[in-house]
This record gives sequence, structure tokens and C-alpha cells, in this order.
Amino acid sequence: MQLKHLRTLLSPQDGAAKVTCMAWSQNNAKFAVCTVDRVVLLYDEHGERRDKFSTKPADMKYGRKSYMVKGMAFSPDSTKIAIGQTDNIIYVYKIGEDWGDKKVICNKFIQTSAVTCLQWPAEYIIVFGLAEGKVRLANTKTNKSSTIYGTDSYVVALTTNCSGKGILSGHADGTIVRYFFDDEGSGESQGKLVNHPCPPYALAWATNSIVAAGCDRRIVAYGKEGHVLQTFDYSRDPQEREFTTAAASPGGQSVVLGSYDRLRVFNWSPRRSIWEEAKPKEIANLYTVTALAWKRDGSRLCAGTLCGGVEQFDCCLRRSIYRNKFELTYVGPSQVIVKNLSSGTRVVLKSHYGYEVEEVKILGKERYLVAHTSDTLLLGDLNTNRLSEIAWQGSGGNEKYFFENENVCMIFNAGELTLVEYGSNDTLGSVRTEFMNPHLISVRINERRQRGMEDNKKLAYLVDIKTIAVVDLMGGYNIGTISHESRVDWLELNETGHKLLFRDRKLRLHLYDIENCSKTMILNFCSYVQWVPGSDVLVAQNRNSLCVWYNIEAPERVTMSSIRGDVVGLERGGGKTEVMVTEGVTTVAYTLDEGLIEFGTAIDDGNYIRATAFLETLEMTPETEAMWKTLSKLALEARQLHIAERCFSALGHVAKARFLHETNEIADQVSREYGGEGTDFYQVRARLAMLEKNYKLAEMIFLEQNAVEEAMDMYQELHRWDECIAVAEAKGHPSLEKLRRDYYQWLMDTQQEERAGELQESQGDGLAAISLYLKAGLPAKAARLVLTREELLANTELVEHITTALIKGELYERAGDLFEKIRNPQRALECYCKGNAFMKAVELARLAFPVEVVKLEEAWGDHLVQQKQLDAAINHYIEARCSIKAIEAALGARQWKKAIYILDLQDRNTASKYYPRVAQHYASLQEYEIAEELYTKGDRTKDAIDMYTQAGRWEQAHKLAMKCMRPEDVSVLYITQAQEMEKQGKYREAERLYVTVEEPDLAISMFKKHKLYDDMIRLVGKHHPDLLSDTHLHLGKELEAEGRLQEAEYHYLEAQEWKATVNMYRSSGLWEEAYRVAKAHGGANAHKHVAYLWAKSLGGKAAVRLLNKLGLLEAAVDHAADNCSFEFAFELSRLALKHKTPEIHLRYAMYLEDEGKFEDAEAEFIRAGKPKEAVLMFVHNQDWEAAQRVAEAHDPDSVAEVLIGQARGALEEKDFQKAEGLLLRAQRPGLALNYYKEAGLWSDALRICKDYMPGQLEALQEEYEREATKKGGRGMEGLVEQARQWEQAGEYSRAVDCYLKVRDSGSSSLMEKCWVKAAELSIKFLPPQRSLDVVRAVGPQLIGIGKHNVAAELYLNQNLVKEAIDAFIEGEEWNKAKRVAKELDPRYEDYVDQNYKEFLKNQGKVDSLVGVDVVAALDLYVEQGQWDKCIETATKQNYKILHKYVALYATHLIREGGYAQALALYVQHGAPANPQNFNIYKRIFTDMVSSPGTNNAEAYHSWADLRDVLFNLCENLVKSSEANSVAHEEFETMLLIAHYYATRSAAQSIHQLQTVAARLSISLLRHTQLLPADKAFYEAGTAAKAVGWENMAFIFLNRFLDLTDAIEEGTLDALDHSDFQDTDIPFEVPLPAKQHIPEAQREEVRDWVLTVSMDQRLEQVLPRDERGAYEASLVAASTGVRALPCLITGYPILRNKIEFKRPGKAANKDNWNKFLMAIKTSHSPVCQDVLKFISQWCGGLPSTSFSFQ
Repeated sequence: MQLKHLRTLLSPQDGAAKVTCMAWSQNNAKFAVCTVDRVVLLYDEHGERRDKFSTKPADMKYGRKSYMVKGMAFSPDSTKIAIGQTDNIIYVYKIGEDWGDKKVICNKFIQTSAVTCLQWPAEYIIVFGLAEGKVRLANTKTNKSSTIYGTDSYVVALTTNCSGKGILSGHADGTIVRYFFDDEGSGESQGKLVNHPCPPYALAWATNSIVAAGCDRRIVAYGKEGHVLQTFDYSRDPQEREFTTAAASPGGQSVVLGSYDRLRVFNWSPRRSIWEEAKPKEIANLYTVTALAWKRDGSRLCAGTLCGGVEQFDCCLRRSIYRNKFELTYVGPSQVIVKNLSSGTRVVLKSHYGYEVEEVKILGKERYLVAHTSDTLLLGDLNTNRLSEIAWQGSGGNEKYFFENENVCMIFNAGELTLVEYGSNDTLGSVRTEFMNPHLISVRINERRQRGMEDNKKLAYLVDIKTIAVVDLMGGYNIGTISHESRVDWLELNETGHKLLFRDRKLRLHLYDIENCSKTMILNFCSYVQWVPGSDVLVAQNRNSLCVWYNIEAPERVTMSSIRGDVVGLERGGGKTEVMVTEGVTTVAYTLDEGLIEFGTAIDDGNYIRATAFLETLEMTPETEAMWKTLSKLALEARQLHIAERCFSALGHVAKARFLHETNEIADQVSREYGGEGTDFYQVRARLAMLEKNYKLAEMIFLEQNAVEEAMDMYQELHRWDECIAVAEAKGHPSLEKLRRDYYQWLMDTQQEERAGELQESQGDGLAAISLYLKAGLPAKAARLVLTREELLANTELVEHITTALIKGELYERAGDLFEKIRNPQRALECYCKGNAFMKAVELARLAFPVEVVKLEEAWGDHLVQQKQLDAAINHYIEARCSIKAIEAALGARQWKKAIYILDLQDRNTASKYYPRVAQHYASLQEYEIAEELYTKGDRTKDAIDMYTQAGRWEQAHKLAMKCMRPEDVSVLYITQAQEMEKQGKYREAERLYVTVEEPDLAISMFKKHKLYDDMIRLVGKHHPDLLSDTHLHLGKELEAEGRLQEAEYHYLEAQEWKATVNMYRSSGLWEEAYRVAKAHGGANAHKHVAYLWAKSLGGKAAVRLLNKLGLLEAAVDHAADNCSFEFAFELSRLALKHKTPEIHLRYAMYLEDEGKFEDAEAEFIRAGKPKEAVLMFVHNQDWEAAQRVAEAHDPDSVAEVLIGQARGALEEKDFQKAEGLLLRAQRPGLALNYYKEAGLWSDALRICKDYMPGQLEALQEEYEREATKKGGRGMEGLVEQARQWEQAGEYSRAVDCYLKVRDSGSSSLMEKCWVKAAELSIKFLPPQRSLDVVRAVGPQLIGIGKHNVAAELYLNQNLVKEAIDAFIEGEEWNKAKRVAKELDPRYEDYVDQNYKEFLKNQGKVDSLVGVDVVAALDLYVEQGQWDKCIETATKQNYKILHKYVALYATHLIREGGYAQALALYVQHGAPANPQNFNIYKRIFTDMVSSPGTNNAEAYHSWADLRDVLFNLCENLVKSSEANSVAHEEFETMLLIAHYYATRSAAQSIHQLQTVAARLSISLLRHTQLLPADKAFYEAGTAAKAVGWENMAFIFLNRFLDLTDAIEEGTLDALDHSDFQDTDIPFEVPLPAKQHIPEAQREEVRDWVLTVSMDQRLEQVLPRDERGAYEASLVAASTGVRALPCLITGYPILRNKIEFKRPGKAANKDNWNKFLMAIKTSHSPVCQDVLKFISQWCGGLPSTSFSFQ
């Protein structure tokens, strides 16, 4: 961190006038300075002095100068200042929030000694130190003070930690004491922490340590528990004085200490965990710094001095400007101040965990902050200053942020959506979703407070394209999941989170009630939808209708009005709500009914009076009516009866209104008379019960009060006579009879004949009752009465009258009964059938019409089936012989046995489809055998297997399965079930299953796992007899480890591993058992070995006794010696077998020899009487001295052997002289001779032979020559030596043979010398033929070792010209070969040339070949891919050759995808008008226009190259035979396109030409038959969008999306061309073979188009000009007139034309001038290049004074 001086707030005085204390307010808005004259000066955050006030003494009698201010601090809310004074008092002044507010003392705390320092760390808590050494606390709420802790030493300094939860006091005796109000889980200690060497006047508490300094000029940093971390010693610095004060930055990362003329700055390095000193701030004549105060945001530090000056410094690590709109000041590693440069507002962004802030971004319309640290993510809202810090592991910066919601930030990362509420340091929630479009996520955070709901936080999002999930973010649980049949493309919760709206791809709008989980489709063809802010009112558009739901609880009630455009938005404010609709080019506002909107809000808030007031202002409409109804219901529930009365009045429910009015009068009267709530009066409660139609409750309320008359009156008023009479009877009322009479009269008056008839019947008047029943149209009651009375049956006329009435009323059964009763069976049967009374019909038919019974039974069955009485129908169908119907009925009725019985009687085809259904039933009852039989009958064996499988009946399943399943499927089935059995402990069953499917290994593993070894062995023996012994052995080891030795023995012995058994017993000390086993099972010697080991374990005489007892003493001695237990062997032999001692000595000696203890071994050999063995031992180890010593002392016969052995050693060390001497001493010259021969020292061998064995000399000589020939290398040197000797002896022929035998592959120079020597000797001394043969033999050998020149010279010496030339050719000595041929035999000159050409070709030495054959060389370059050389060489040839190879190279480059290099070739070499090159030019053009990354300013030179090549080609075509051909026209079009592209790139480099670039992109659309259509429309659309032409952008990008879909489908047939009618944009264009725009950009476009189409604010029409045609179209559709395109924009020139010399070339004057002006202002070289090209192309520029410089 660095300090930079900003300004002087208070000028210093000439003398001492020290600033006693200073303080910054918590809100950073105020800065206070207390001067020596006890006045407090107040400054604003910019350093301007705004206010001041004087402090006052504790007692005025001592005068105003009787004290000093020693401490000052602002309250946490920045509205108060505490002043600590030396006259034993603390005053708290209320200074208010605004400048100039009156200053009043609101607290004072009188102390027992002077206040020396003061801090205000938390609300209501002031901490201060006293001169007597106490640290105390003053509570401004209770106005009391108390001691925190006391010391005996004056408090010199007091400071707090960064959070204000802990305090640190420094005392005059050097003590530093720490105290915590809350240690925040750090676990740090309290109390005395450090004893500093001097009073720590400069004391600061930073994040990681405590910094203290004082008069000793040393700064010490202490750790968290008081140990010294670092010391900075300035005591030897003559410039430094004592340290007087210190301050830590608010983030705790920096500390500043003040001394004389100097501020020292220390920064904490988190990486190194130490304090690093920054450059100190030295200010001459500053004098001693007496006070320091750091602004709470860390950006400013103020220093007060001894002379009364106050200086302000800027503090920052670094500062940067973000997008020219925000200033980012890093005041510490973990703290950044973000300042809005336009408004001046500041936000302090700080990591609460002290992590370093890495990068700050301002996103979301420059309102929201995003910053990363190593472990957290910081987010904030700049407008509301709400900041959050959440734990966040970095994911490589792949997060996407959405700021559409003002309360919550949505972070999308790797398929996970995380929600963070601004101002909260915890994530609100996170869910998995792949849909990150803000239209598909809705979050509501406490947007409308509701009764009884504290926090309301809900989220709706897409789980997949057809499923919406709604989550309660407070509880973190799912409160609703909506599965929809088609793709959802928009969703939003209402503000209370109770309703969810969503729209699907078919434009259907649905409402989902989250509480009731009900979904309603409320609108079709919905193109716009939105909730009205602050309410539950919904606005949507359906084609040309505006739909408004004022009461969303009644979605069927919708207010619709006609509109002529598209809804684009909602605006609410100023007491009205408006829907904005674009109608053509104007925007019209449709005002919604604000009262209706407000009503819903009032209801939600429970303010029914306000709701009534709203409704009073509204006219009655269906919507208003629904609202009155809602309010009436709620008012009744809340017992607000006057409001309910008003509602019913409004609704026109006069009766209810009147009834409530009367009820209210009663309630009001009771309230007036008796006080309290009138609604609790019994009459009011009863009337409300009546209103709810709960008459029993009303009766109960009346009778509770003994108001019988009132209860009866109620019932009479309601004409409920029965209840009234019942009450009268119950209470014994005197007017009961009168009531009954009145009741009958009332019934007759009100035409209630039925009730009257019942009354007459009960009184016994049958005829009168029948008459009344018939009158009332109740013939059935009349028939019932007639049937019960014989006298009435006799009245035929009456009966006829009744039957006619019954038939007319379709009461056929009752009519049938009557007909049967009067003996008319035919009519009775008809009536029974019509009335479906089949039982009676069948009974009647059996008696009267037997033939009809079968038909009736079937009809009866059909009727019962219709009535769903299937079980009853079965028997009727059987009776009617309808089998299929009977089966279906039996199955439907679940009468399974009956069904089987019927099925068994049917034929196989009929029955087979029904059996499985019955089988399923029996399977469910676990009657598997029956089910299996039925499945089998129905040919469904597979189902039977599945049944047995599920039931765990594996044998039956297997038996069946083997008949119809693949073996591997059966295996899987059984193994799975076996594992289940194993888990249940049913091992035998599991085994049976495993074995059934031939998987015994799994059963074995199971038994092993559960330690059931007998079963395991049984199975292994049965299924794997070859592994039985291994298994026994394995089990033996396991049992041994478990200590089960007897069982282990059994398994070891079964495995024939008796040794393992013996070892087991041995290791357990059970020797007798071990001996028993070894003797029984271990063969002849095993028990001896065990006995030996047993004896050895006993030792001494006990061992001898044991071995004697077992008769194994001598064997034990031998065994001990064999096993190197010599001590034991000596012990046994000493105690019992003395004669064996020498043998043991010998064996011990041999053992010692093997161990390398030769001296001990020597002694033992001698003791054993075997000195020769000792000699041999030393000989073997080449210790000749010792060997000779022993031999001479104990065995003289061995001396010669020692000498020979010594000689061998000397020979191995190549000390031949010594060896020779030793062998001669041992009188063995023959051995010396053999050794020399073996060592290849033939000269020494010959010498020895000559001296000691002359008879063998000649044979040795011959052997030597043979050996030399064999050996090569070193043997060759001997041969050369021999040859020289022959030569010296004049034996030239033998010398030549000898030289020719030399074949040393390691030394070619030796061979060359020898062979040349042989040739020379043969030429000089041997006959001509012999010398010729020698030369012919030597020549090829010399060539073979690369000595071609030597060979050639030898050949020439013998006049062998052809051989000499071949030697030179093979040695690539071409000049020599040519010279020899030319001088000695010219016939061979062509032969040499031909070979030379072949050689150059084969070697690829094309450079040399050029001089010989250019075309061959060029072809060779092509073959080798050396194109640059090829072209360079071709350039030096004629134009035709050059362009042949340029074309070849270009074709090669294009195939490799290098169209740019191919283009560069033609830029360099020109473009000839050869028709065979046309495809190359077209291909370069096609590749260039299709390539990505060319739509930018950087691509200019590529486009310019293409343009220049095409221009060159067109110029050449004009002069060629192809002039004015179709190809020529096509290349002219390509030239125009290339010019447009080049000009566009040039325009993109200059901001003021952005519209020119956009117009060029749009103009290029008329050439889409040559350009990739999708790329062209994408570039045109994005360019139009960039310059704000959104209509065009929408149409072009929409067309682009259609094209991408067409590319996917592989056809353009589905394209709609309606948008481009009457334009010159072609419809018939080639379908691009691939997508030219990446998927991410396509998705971006798709989202934008969808958003725009949703907003509906754009008109989907291309802009038109004065011709009435599309503005970029050259052809006017109405007239067919074709305008010239502008050279600068490509747009048609309609006026202000500038013409060029070349016909058909022109520019629009405005565009031309704009282009020239841009060049003049920007001096753009690329734009100048465009002008230069136009000048060339169009025959010069129009007369303007423009130069290309």
C-alpha cells in the first residue's frame, strides 16, 4: 500500500498546538478533529469543513481551559460523538445526521480519574482507559459505566480489532492486555498478553498480529498469543525519533506508525506471512505526528501533528478505471472501493474472510458487482448497497450470471443454478437444470408481504423441457412438480408465489395453483403475458384481443378488449396501470382498471374496508361481481357484517342484504344496550347460522336460550313444518293440532299433493290418498297402496287408471306386478321386460311361456353386465348357453373357479387367451401349481417361469425354464436369487440354486465366507477334485491362524502336507504331537529331523537322553553337522560319541571356509588331520603365501600344486614373467607354452618352445599362421608382420598372399595399405597375368571400403578404362570419370552423362539437375513438395511454364485447405485468363467467403488481395478470347463482392463508418447465389442489430435460423420467402453443405429472436424508400427500373449521384463524402487503399483534391 498526499485539512501554526485526537464516522461521511483549544471541527468526506462545536468542562468553576480532550469516537450509527476529557468525564454529543443540526449532550459519564483514550466499538458500548490504569465500559442505553478490568498502570493506548469484538490496551509499564466481548470462535486467550520494553503509545491490532512501538524506536510485531514475530529496529537511525501513534487499516492488512517528520507503512504479505515495510512517507517540517485516523472504507488516512496541522493522504494498493464509468480503488488485498464516476456514489467491497480480491466486474446494466477471491464469490447491488460473500470454488471462469431479478443473483455453472440473495452471505439455494434462459426461471423473494407469513421465497424452474419444479427456498423442499405434454417456453410465479403461469410451444397459457396442485389452461394463441406489478392481476394477448384477469382465483372470468397491434410492455405508476401496444409506428397506452387491481391487494392485506371503498367506485361488471362475492365471503368469515351487507346489496341479493341489515340492527342495539360485541348475541349467532342454512345449529342456539317460539317461528317462516311440529311435540306445545291442520291446508294451497297424500294415508283414507298421489303424478305410490288393499284391487277402473299412469311414467315393474296380480301374464311379462325386472319375468315365463326362458336369461345377463353385476350375470349366461359371455363375466367378477370350469368345457382356441388371466390370479394367491397348469394350457410357459422366479420356487422355475429359456438367462436368474438366500442365511437353499445352474464355485465361496468348511470341502471334492488338496491346505492355514490345531491337522494331512502339521505343532511347542505326525506320515527320516529339533530345544544331557531313548543319537550328530549346528554336534559328540569329533572338525572347517573364515578353517582342517584341504582352500582363494606356509609345514607334496596355482593367478593378472618363473620352478614348461598360446603371445610361446621344447617348434609355427588368419584384428597384425618377413626374405609371391589375407574390419587403412602393397609387389615382381589377377581382386575390395580413387588408379595402371570409370562413378567422382572417358576412351562419355542424370534424380539433387534438364528438375521439385524452389525456378523460365506450376501449386494448396497461400501466389504472379485456371479462381473465392473470422477489420488485407487478383483477372479477360463470356460476367460479380467485403473490413476499422459496414453486409445478400446464405444472413443481421436497425436484424436473423434448420434437414423446401417478396434477394440459392456459424452463436441468435418475438415491439417488415421498394433493393418492384449500386455501400443510388469515368460505376454523394471525411479524420491506410483501388477500377476518382499519402 502507498500513501499519497492529497490535501491539508488544517494548516499548522507556528508553535506547539497539537491535534489531540481525530475520528472518522462509521458511514465515512464525517471526519472530526479536536484541536488543542478543545474545539471539535467536522469535515465532510471530501475534506471540506462543514461544522464545529466547542466541548465543555466537567465543572465551569475550573474554567474552560482546565482540561484536555484525550479521546474521541463516533457512534456506530454516525449520529453521536463521545469525547473523553482529562477532567474525569466523558460527554456524548448528539450531532444529528445533517450538517448544522443542533449539538446536544445526550449522555455523560463521570469517572474517578482522567480519561486517557477512548473507543466506541459497538452500539451503546464505549470503552475507555483511565490514568489510574482501569479499562472501563460506558453503556449509553443505561447511562451507566462499569470496569472491564483494572491494572495499576496508566493506559497509554487503546485499540480494537477489525470486527470491533475485541479490545487491546497498552499501559505505561509496557503491559499489553487483550479482552474479547466475543472471540468469534478464534479461541485466542484473554488477559495480559505481552510486556513491551517501553510504553506502547503506538499500538495497532491488525488481522494477523499486534504491532506496538514507543520511545525505544523499535517496532515489534507480536503473534496472536504474544510471541514476537518480527522486530524493526530504528534505534541506530539518527533520523528517527520516538513513535507516538499507530493506526491499522480497516481491513487489518496494513499498519501506519507516526513519528517525527515521517509516517512508516507496513503491509502484511499473506504469501510469506510476514510484515513488509513499504517506502516511508517523509515530510519535512511536519514535526511529530500526534494522531492518526483511518477512514472506514480504507481509502483515506488523516494525520494530525504537534503544530496543529491535519494532512490527508490517499491510501491504495492500486487503482484502475473500469469501462470509463467506474473507479476501482484497491485499498487492501481484500478490500476494494467501487466509485461511480458519473454519480460519485461509492461502495466498499470487502472479503469478510480476508481473502484477496482477484478481479472485479460490473455487470447487469452496470448495476451489479461480481468479484472473485480464491475461495469465495463477492456479489453486490450498487443501487441498494447490498453485498454478499459466499463460498465458491473457482470453475475456470465458466459461470454465467443473470441479473434480471433485483433481489437475487442467478449463477449458472456446469448445469447447476445457484441463487444468491443480495445482502445475504449464504446461498439461497441451488438446483440442477440445463435451462438457463431467464424466461424459464422465476424467483420471488418477499415481494408482497402477506398475513401470517414472515418469509416467502420461492423458485420455479425447468427440470427438463416438459417438467417444471417449484421449490420453497426457505425450507429447501419441492412444493410442486408440473409435467406438461409439450415444451414449455416461458414461466413466471406471481409475487406471492402461490400461482404459476407458464406458456408452452403451442402458445397455450396455463395457470397452476401451487396450493391445490391444479392446472388450468386459460388462453390459446398467447403471444404476450405478464403479471401486473404489485398485484395478482394478469395481462395477456390473444391475437387481436387484450385479456385481463382481475381476479385470478376465477380464471374463467376474463375481461377482453380488442386491440390493433402487439402488446410490448406494462407500465404502472402515478395511480394507474397502462398496457403499451404498438399499432403500426405508434405506441398506444390502454389503461387498466386500477380499482380492480387494488382490490386484490387490499384483500390479500385483509383490509376489507379499503376493498369496499375500491369496489364502490366501480361499475358492476362480471369481474366486479366476482370481487363483491369474494369480499362478501371473506367479510362473513371475519364477522364484519356491515361490509357483508354492503356486498350483498351490491350483488343484488336483496334477501340476504335485508336479512343482514336486520341482523346488524339487532347486533347494534345489543351493543348499545349492553356494550361489547353485538355479534356474540344469541339471535345474531342464530341468524348467521340460518344464513349459512345450518338450521339445526340455529334451533340449538334458540333452544339453549329456551326461545321455543322463536325456533318454531323460524321453521314456519321457512315452511319447514315437519321440524316445527317436531319441536312443538318435543316441547309439548299447546297449539300442536292447529299446527297440523294448518300444515295440511298449506300443503294443499301450495299444491304439495304427495305430502298431503301421505298425510291422508297415515290417517287411513286410501281412496283420497290414491287420488292425491295420481294428481301429484306419483302412480307408484298409488300402486303400492292398491297392492296392499284387496278392496281397492277389485276396482277395475281404478287399477286400469293406475297401470296406465305407471306405464306412462315408465314404472314397468310396478305395472307388471299389478298386471300379474289381476292375472294378465302377457302384459305383465312385457312390463317386466321393459322394466328390466328379469327375475319376475323368468319366474312368470317358466309358468306361462317356457320357450322364452333362454332368451330372457341372456337378456338378464346382458342387463346385469350393464349394471356391473358380473358375478350375477355368469349363471344367467350359462343358462342361456352363451359361453364367451359367461367367461368374460366370470373373469370380470373374479369368479375364477367358475371361469376355469367354463374354460375347460371350451375348445382350445377359444380358451387359450383366457387362461393366463386366471393364472395371474392364482399366482397372486400363491397357488402356483394351478397357475402353472393354467399358464401351460394358455401356451404361456414364460409367464409361469416368471411367477416361480418371483415366488422363489427355483426348482419348478428351472424345470420349466430349461424348456423355454436360454441357459445363460437361467444362470443370471438363479445366481441373483442365491445371493438373496445367502443374505438370509439359507445356505443349503443357496447351494442348491448355485449347483442347479452349474456354478458350484459360487457355493464354495459362500461356504468359505461363512466358515462352513465341511460343506466347502464336500463341494470341492465333488466338483473340483483336482483342487481338493489346495483347499485343505488353505483351510489348514486359516484354522491354524485361529488356533484350531486339531482341525488344522486334519486338513493339512488331507492335503498331504504333514510338514505344515509338524511346523504348526513345533511353533506351538507340542513336540510329541509333531513327532507323532512326522513318524506316522513323514517317511523314513522325517521323525528323525523332528527328534533332532526336539533334542536341540532341550539341549545338554536331556537331549542325549531323549535321542538315546529314540535310538537316534548318531543320526542327530550328523544332522546337526549337516545343519551347521556345530556347537550342538560338538556337545553331543563330547557327551556320548567322542570318535566322531574329527569328522565334525572337518565338516566345521568346510563350513568356515564357505563362510570366508579361512584362518579358523585352517585350524579346524589341521585338527581334523586334513592339512591338504587347508592348502587347497588357500590356493582356491589365491592366498599363495598361506598355502605355501601350510604346505611346507604340514604337506610338502602339495608345494608344486601351489606354485602352479600361483602361476595361474599371475597369468590372470597378465603377469606372464612371474607365471613363467613359477611354472619353471614347478618344472612345467609345457604349461607355460600352452598359457602363452592361449594368451595369443606367440612370440613368447615360440621363445619358450625354442628354449625348452625345440622339437615342437615347426608345428607351432604353422599353428600360429592358421590362428592369425582366423583371428582378424590383432591376428592381422601378426599376418602383416609375417608378410613383411616374407618380403624381406624375397618371397614376394608368399608375401602377396599374406597381404591379401589381411581382413581387419576395424582398420580400413591397414587393409588399404596391405592390398595396395600386394598390388604394387605383384606389378613389380610377379608375372603380368598374376599382377592383372591381383589388381582385379584388389580393386573391388578397395571400392568396398570406399577407396574409389585408389582402385581407379590401379585399374588405369593395368589399362582397365571401363573399370576405372565405374570406380569413379561409384565414388561420385563425376568430373574424373568424364575426364577419363574424354581422354582415354570417348565412347564412354554418353555412358557417364546418362549415369550422372540418373544419379541426380535418385539423390534428389534438383539444383544440379536444373542445369541438365529444367522440366525434369521442376517435376522433381513437385514430386518432392519443394514448391517454393519449383516456383522460384519456374519464374526464371517463360510465362507459360511459370503459370503451369503456379496452377499446380495452387491446386495443391487448396486441397490442403490453404486457400490464403494460393491467393498469395496469384497476388505475386498475376492471374492469367486461362480457362483451365477458372475453377481454381472460383475455388479460392468460395473458400474465402466461406471461411470464419473474416467479418472484421483485421481481415481487410485478405479481402484486398482477393479483390486485386479478381481485378487483375477481369482486366486479362477483357484482352482475351473469353471477353464478355458467362465466365467473365461471373468473375466481374465476384470482383464486386470482393470489393464490398474489402470495403466493409476497411469501414469496420473506423467507428463513424459502422453504418457503411452494415449496409455493405446487407447489400451482399443480393449475391447469396455465390455466398453461403446462412453466413451472409447472420452477418447482415448482426450488423443491423449492432447499429440499432432491429427490424432488419430480426428478419435477417430469423431467415438465418430458418436456413440453419434447412441445413440440418438437408432441404430448402420449407423456407418461407414472404419477407423477401419484391426484393432482389434471391430465393433460389445453393443449400450450404455445413453450418458456417458455431452452435453457441446460433443459440444466442435463437434466444434474441425469441425474446424479440415475445416482446412484439418490432414490425416484421423490411424498411422501404421513396420508390416504395425495399431500401437495399436495386430493382424497384413497381416499375422494374434498376438503379446503380453505390460503390461505397452497395445500396441503390436514387439521387446525388457521383459518376466515374468507367460506365456503370457510381457512388451516392453523401456516402462518398462521409467516406472521404472518415479518411481525413482517421488517416486510415486501409480506407486510402480502398480509394486507390476505386481509382484504378473506375478510371480515376471524381474531381476532389484527395491524395493517397
